[in-house]
Order: sequence, then C-alpha cells, then structure tokens
Amino acid sequence: MSERLGFVLGLGQLVSKIRLESSCFPSWLEQYDGATLVHSGMDVCLSSKQPGCPAEALHSPDGLLEPEEGALQKDGTGGPPGDSNEIEQSLHSLLKFVPTNYASYTQEHYVFAGKKIVIQESIESYGAMVWPGATSLCQYLEEHTEELNLQDAQVLEIGAGPGLVSIVASILGAQVTATDLPDVLGNLEYNLLKNTLKRSAHLPEVKELVWGENLERHFPKATFCYDYVLASDVVYHHYFLDKLLSTMLYLCQPGTVLLWANKFRFSTDYEFLDKFKQVFDTILLAEFPESSVKLFKGTLKWD
Repeated sequence: MSERLGFVLGLGQLVSKIRLESSCFPSWLEQYDGATLVHSGMDVCLSSKQPGCPAEALHSPDGLLEPEEGALQKDGTGGPPGDSNEIEQSLHSLLKFVPTNYASYTQEHYVFAGKKIVIQESIESYGAMVWPGATSLCQYLEEHTEELNLQDAQVLEIGAGPGLVSIVASILGAQVTATDLPDVLGNLEYNLLKNTLKRSAHLPEVKELVWGENLERHFPKATFCYDYVLASDVVYHHYFLDKLLSTMLYLCQPGTVLLWANKFRFSTDYEFLDKFKQVFDTILLAEFPESSVKLFKGTLKWD
C-alpha cells in the first residue's frame, strides 16, 4: 500500500512539473480513462542540438565524440576506464550527508564544458530535479567562461537542487559552495562528488542554507565573500520570495555578481523581478525563448 501511495505522490509531482513546463511539451499528455499518461521521461528536449540535452550519442561538428580520459564512464563515475571502483570508494568516504531514500531515482545525462555529466534525479521532490533555468545558466557559463573568469573564483549557488549548475561551475575551475535545504543536501552532495572528483581543481562544498535564517551565523560577512552568486528557477509560486531576496542581498557584497536564470511562469515572478531591480543594478544578459527563461546579471545598488 505504501509503495502504491509513493508512486501516486511521485506521479502527482511529475504531472505538476509537466504543467509548469507545458511550453516545452508539444503534446506529450493525453487523457485516458480519467488518468494522465506520460509519454516521455522527465526531461524533454526541443532539439537534439539543445545544449545540455540528455543524449546517448554525443556529436561534435566533426562527428561522433570519442570518450575522453576523465570523462564519465557508463556508471556515471569520472576518470579513465578502470577507476570506477576507486572513485566510488573515495566518493562514499567523502559523503557527509545521506541522500534521501526516494522510491524512484533516475540517472539523467547532460553535456557541458566538454564533459558528460550524470545527475541522479527524482520526481518525488522539486529539489531533486533539474529545471530549465539550470540548463540555461549552464549554457551561459560554458559559452562565457573566459569573460566570467571563473578559474579559482569564489562561487555560491542558492537553491542548488541536484547540483547541475554547481557541477558545471566547478568543472570550469570555480571554488563552489552549493547550498539548499537540509533534505536536498544528500543527493546534491552525491551528484557533486560523483561528477567532480578527479575532474575539478576544487571539490565543491555543500552547506545548508534556509533563506533568511541564521545567515550571519552560517555565512559571516567577515569570512565569506563571493565573486559570483548563482541562482536558477528559485522564483516560482511559493511563500518565501521576500526571504529569498533578503538572502540574495545578504550574500552579495561590493564586487559580487549575481547571475539569476528563471523561467517566468506566474505574475508573482514578474513582481519579484520588479523588487529585484529596486535593489540590484540589473542587466538582461540572455533570453532562451524555447524555454521562456531569462538570465539576469545583478550587482548591488549603493547610494
């Protein structure tokens, strides 16, 4: 009975996600005997060339990409062939948080910065899924690496979820702190380590961050100063938007650049943007029409 209930709850969250992302689905749902049948997996790409699109075969302008040393193997681990067991052992020895025991996990594949990235996701939690803003932000980081000068940069991600953005930033050379709510940290840390161990100059750090709570205690300004604060799809229909904005303000200091990518779905998203512009000098860096994502750069206003 509990397994059936878990399946129903999971299916309900999947349907909720599909409704939110309806602009990405041409006609992937049909009604049958009062039930909604899902015809595809969690992630649907509008084009086989879409950056970050899950794919089994990877192509370059010259044809099929050959596996590279340090790329992920079939089981999702990094390093050259034969290192899987060693890396898996190292990974488990480094884990500080235990991943939530969801009934359903899937392994989703992405490609950024020339690396194949495998993310463990679950439809049972919004914080365990990759959303459109994340892939859009990863695309921007990948395409503007030199301009952003991410090598050795201090980067913090708000609402890191399953960790895709933090993984890409780490692979590109940044010193990353990935943050989220306590129940998300286990899966986040697992994904980060599995995709950055032996592949990144700096192993990402995972920290709990509840928006608007105990910020000075956990992130004292005298100790923590970030070059970049990253956020993707943190704005949607929830009751913590004011706390989110206050957290963004707290984490940013003079010289900090906030990169925020979001799919705009609700009127409250635009209301948040208006408040954001009141406290940040705001530039629209990029738009991704296929997913309704906008990417903004914000720097603190100082009178």
